[in-house]
Amino acid sequence: MANNSLSPREEQDLMINVKSLEEENRRLKEQLNGYSIIFERSLDAIVIFNKNGEFVEVNEAACQLFEMEKEELLGKQFHMFLDLVPPDILLFQQSMLHKFGSFSDELLLKLKNGKIKHIEFSMKKDAFNEFDLVIMRDISARKALERERIINEFLFKDVFNRAVDGIVIFDEFGRFIDVNPAFCISLNLEKAKLLSLSFQQFIAKECTDDFVKLLVELKEKGTAKGELSLVRFDGTVKMFELTTTSNVYSGFYMAIMRDVTEKKNMEIKLQKSEERFRAIFEQAHEAILIWNNHGHILNANPAASRTFELPLNLLVRKNLLDFVDYSDKKVRHVFEQFQKTGEIRDELTFHMPNGEDKQLEFTMKQGVIDGYHLTIFRNVTERRKIEKELRESEQKFRSIFDHAMNGILLWGEGYRILDVNPIACEIFQAPKDQLLYQSVIQFIPEKERKNFYKLVSQCERSGEAYAEMNFPSGEEEQKIIEFSLKKEIIPGVGMMTLRDITERKEMELQLRKSDTLNVVGELAAGIAHEIRNPMTALKGFIQLLQGSIKEDYSMYFNVIMSELKRIESIITEFLVLAKPQAIQYQQNDVCKIMRDTIDLISAQAMMHNVQIIAEFEENIPFIYCEPNQLKQVFINILKNAIEVMPKGGDINVNIQKTAGNQICISIRDQGCGIPQDKIKKLGEPFYTTKERGTGLGLMVSYKIIEEHQGKIDVESQVGVGTTFHITLPIERIEKEDEDEAGVQCV
Repeated sequence: MANNSLSPREEQDLMINVKSLEEENRRLKEQLNGYSIIFERSLDAIVIFNKNGEFVEVNEAACQLFEMEKEELLGKQFHMFLDLVPPDILLFQQSMLHKFGSFSDELLLKLKNGKIKHIEFSMKKDAFNEFDLVIMRDISARKALERERIINEFLFKDVFNRAVDGIVIFDEFGRFIDVNPAFCISLNLEKAKLLSLSFQQFIAKECTDDFVKLLVELKEKGTAKGELSLVRFDGTVKMFELTTTSNVYSGFYMAIMRDVTEKKNMEIKLQKSEERFRAIFEQAHEAILIWNNHGHILNANPAASRTFELPLNLLVRKNLLDFVDYSDKKVRHVFEQFQKTGEIRDELTFHMPNGEDKQLEFTMKQGVIDGYHLTIFRNVTERRKIEKELRESEQKFRSIFDHAMNGILLWGEGYRILDVNPIACEIFQAPKDQLLYQSVIQFIPEKERKNFYKLVSQCERSGEAYAEMNFPSGEEEQKIIEFSLKKEIIPGVGMMTLRDITERKEMELQLRKSDTLNVVGELAAGIAHEIRNPMTALKGFIQLLQGSIKEDYSMYFNVIMSELKRIESIITEFLVLAKPQAIQYQQNDVCKIMRDTIDLISAQAMMHNVQIIAEFEENIPFIYCEPNQLKQVFINILKNAIEVMPKGGDINVNIQKTAGNQICISIRDQGCGIPQDKIKKLGEPFYTTKERGTGLGLMVSYKIIEEHQGKIDVESQVGVGTTFHITLPIERIEKEDEDEAGVQCV
């Protein structure tokens, strides 16, 4: 058996090693605990990735950076957030990491919620065995500030370099720190040369004290204004108006220097000729400006101050181009022509500082006064305004003339047409180009020319005349035109107005018919009452005689009774003409009323070899009507249709809904037809086309339809047949006179 016991020396060494290991383990635990605290409390995001680029461990700052919970972030691959990074950049960064083992750079992250963050990172490969360590910091805000600073610097530089006035950055000793191109041009030196110099090397001796005072004021108040004369190296003097400000650029001073040398020199030169020029210049009614090649206004008179709405001291600091829109093609053309020709006369719109626009007529001359340009302006705004108002007035007249409801014609010498509106063209049935400069007379119908000559003669005598004439409208129709002539509404021009009064004349005719119908109605009521009483007695005694006489006189009695019944039917029709009393209008099916009527009259139609063909549109709505009265109208028209076809034929009855919430009942026969001149008389009292007719049937029918707020239209062709169109409203409109007559709608 082997001896495994240790020697005392070995046991002592072993104990020392165990204690040493325990101490090392304790120290490592404390160090690990410290690292853990640093890991969790670090303000920078710390992420541990595996070889697949997946998040293995993250701290709280990393969760805040990615705006995700730790559980959600773990296991995600880093490349999911690198959509905005170009692939070649990613390849470069990976190659650098593999090459050096660690790498620092910047990246753009696109988070899951769509936000974009700019980060800087430091990455170490295999920091923990095979795990990579990345420390990230959100620098989005810093980058935004850098961009803003760059933009501000760029804007400052842009303004600095583009400014028309000289801009100088200098220190408290007057040394130039920076100068813009305009200042370099003023002193005729390169920028590099100027930056090695100072103000003191250019200040005229007489201005030295002024410059010292300016620096003192600048230190005390932070700003200062004044004038300064600088002597260039070639000995010429440049005069400047300057405004200085302290600590605007890295603690240095900035001066904006306007070169007023030309203006000052001009003032000196103008003083020499002031006695000759000032009186004209100051007292001129027209605005006068003197300006240089750059457009800077060097002098202006009081009229210019009034014209350009600026005090003179402000006006002479302006550029002529400040008052015009140089992007306008006409403005550019004017100045280009001025440069080419040396003078120009034109008119432009000038924009005043108070927002007002003025139309100015001007004359420009180049180099008139000591090489400077002279422009004389005249304000033509009011004149152009009046011209515009005249044009607008003419446009209004033209609009009224062209859109007038009546025809209007202007005529000159020999009644030749100078102008004509569309309505007049319609009346004369000719386009405007055919009417212009032709005599009116040739467009008057032959039958009316004699009347037109009388109208013209009356107009020549009294200055105006009126007449009515018939004009053709279509093949057979005519329209009535009312002429009104006025002589010389303006010197050498007369006016003719034409109004189509055909509808008015037809309305007047209808009113006359209505008045006649009312008179007949009143007569009918009286006559019917007077005749009915003796009629009752006659019928009674005839019946007594018929029963008491033994001989066979039945044929005579039948004839007497038949004629008495006919008289009674005429009396009944008379009574319908009287004012209706308490007629009840109810919703009824007009198709059913027509079918019932056809059933009643079908026997009579068959006896005359007449066939009634009914065709009704589906879903015809009910209408407000009095059924028995409509039935009476249908019977009257159907009986007339049967009677005009002694040899038989067809009667077509059609019912359909039409536009305007109405229905139309059409009854067409194949009779002999009615001449056009007789159609207009249908419905008049006692007018009939039948030998034994009274005319009461149609008159009653017209009255019934009128009371139903409808109308009857007749179409007829001789030898072909006649069609009666009865139009009735679906909804009845209440009228005051109907209410007074006791009409009730149910």
